[in-house]
Amino acid sequence: MDFSYTILIPLIPLALFIVLGIFSKKIPPSISGWIGSLGLGTSFVLSWYTAYTYFLEGKLNGVYQTFIYKNTWLNFTDKLHIDMGVLIDPISVMMLVVVSTISFMVHLYSRGYMKGDDGYTRFFSYLALFSFSMFGLVLATNLFQIYIFWELVGASSFLLIGYYYTKPSAVAAAKKAFIVTRFADLGFLIGILVVSYYAGTFDFQEINNLQGSIITNWAATSFMGLSVFTWGLILIYMGGIGKSAMLPFHIWLPDAMEGPTPVSALIHAATMVVAGVYLVARLFPAYYFVEDGFALQIVAYIGAISSLVAAVIAITQTDIKRVLAFSTMSQIGYMMLALGVSKYDGHEGLGFMASMFHLFTHAMFKALLFLGAGSVIHAIHSNEMGDMGGLRKYMPITHITFLIAALSIAGFPGFAGFFSKDEILAAAFENNMLIYISSVFVAGLTAFYMFRLYFGIFWGQEKQYKHTPHESPWSMTIPMVFLAFMSIAGGYFHFSEYVTADHIPFKSHLDLPLAAIATSVGLVGIILAFVFYKKENNLPERFAHAFGVFYKWTYHKFYFDELYIFITKKVLFGVVGFSAAWFDKHIVDGSMIGIGNVTVSISNKIKGLQSGKFQDYAMSFIGGGVVIAMVIFYLWIN
Repeated sequence: MDFSYTILIPLIPLALFIVLGIFSKKIPPSISGWIGSLGLGTSFVLSWYTAYTYFLEGKLNGVYQTFIYKNTWLNFTDKLHIDMGVLIDPISVMMLVVVSTISFMVHLYSRGYMKGDDGYTRFFSYLALFSFSMFGLVLATNLFQIYIFWELVGASSFLLIGYYYTKPSAVAAAKKAFIVTRFADLGFLIGILVVSYYAGTFDFQEINNLQGSIITNWAATSFMGLSVFTWGLILIYMGGIGKSAMLPFHIWLPDAMEGPTPVSALIHAATMVVAGVYLVARLFPAYYFVEDGFALQIVAYIGAISSLVAAVIAITQTDIKRVLAFSTMSQIGYMMLALGVSKYDGHEGLGFMASMFHLFTHAMFKALLFLGAGSVIHAIHSNEMGDMGGLRKYMPITHITFLIAALSIAGFPGFAGFFSKDEILAAAFENNMLIYISSVFVAGLTAFYMFRLYFGIFWGQEKQYKHTPHESPWSMTIPMVFLAFMSIAGGYFHFSEYVTADHIPFKSHLDLPLAAIATSVGLVGIILAFVFYKKENNLPERFAHAFGVFYKWTYHKFYFDELYIFITKKVLFGVVGFSAAWFDKHIVDGSMIGIGNVTVSISNKIKGLQSGKFQDYAMSFIGGGVVIAMVIFYLWIN
């Protein structure tokens, strides 16, 4: 079985980026959109063909095999080297399907959404660069290769968030995302260096080898009470926290909504933000077996806390894209906590399977939610819920597809999100009751804020629009209809037969009592949203007033931005920076200036010795001769 052709999947968008980037001023927009879409369509077909072939024929003795095609790029020692290549296994194949599907749908959608934009061709070149970077990330064979594409993803994200570069808020958002993730990626890089130094390899296969040096000999070297490998894995996860917008590196994600809405659907719903989840899944054997899964417990609790905090904040936001941004953060927290509570073998690895399952289904319905939001924004030219209402009459396709996505994320029975979320809750119930209770509560909050959004946009009081809203063109609605179909059908894949921690399929079944609890909580959330927002009333204002300070804190996102600004300006700049500047000016510069002044003073005193006058030199010569003669005479007579 040969999967070497998969190298074409990332190379096609790379070629698109080069061609569209170089000739962006010469290629007409009507052509560049089709070039980008057809190129990603090719990668889309190749990715689905790879998945079909691999999951049909990739098993040997009941175990899915790993196929690696690589070449050595850099040699450091006989053992330590960096390879470049592709790795084909269940999670990389699944991610190829996710990335190619969402990217292709976004390319098709963007043909309508970005029509008439001055930078139309440039936009498609940026999309192609991002797609290339994301494909390279999921196919990486080793830590250093994934880090290279990790940074390329960050760079292309910077370009797309700051696409409207004449808009100060977009420029600020792009810089914020880039700088915040730099701090996280520093931890990632240090973690890579720690693991590779002690393990002697960057290779995923060797790091995850159950008989390898890391898993069998993790206790050989310790630091501050933990194995150095545990520290390395925690630092690597730090990179995942930043890229997946988990606490405390989540502050960039809401601001990233300044980019065009298709960018939000591609990057901040289904691809880049799940890179942290994919990273932990890629190294899952190491996370689970090293130091009895200590680092994995950190993954679980950060995921659970991030999920809860983001869901609470989403309830109070009024910008529809920011509601979806915090929803994304919350759902990624679900995926993280599922990995954190998972074990490794067979059905005990339910959490791992559930995390990957939810990653897949979430990509479909969250991308659809963003595209639906983009369709609404395209029609009324506003992001604010207060400017919307009664749009179901004008935008029937957007209305129905958005409703399907909302039902899916709310975990309504029969929709994709119901099945994947149920598996996560079952895994949490079996392994950590505190996280399970928190996750059920988050499920209710999710249903509430999503239907708050749905009723606020499509029902409520109909506004007096300046221009009569209309349905989006077919180039935008066709991707939405396809994603709506996947938001239902995606839940009916028997995921446990394809993607598992140990590559061995197992049978999973719907846990009816747990599903009933989660569904009931979700229905309560939907009913509350119906009562509050189906028709305009004063209930939201009354409850906001009743919650007082807590509502204010949630509306202001618990003041994380203000806290970081305080730390940056008052502590780092005001104390650390001021002290460093004073030391540099008065100690470093002062000592150098002092040495220079002393040198000048001494030179002023002795410069007369070399005046340039012949008579001074003659007098010095004669005087020196007389002194030498007197010394010699004295020594001679004694």
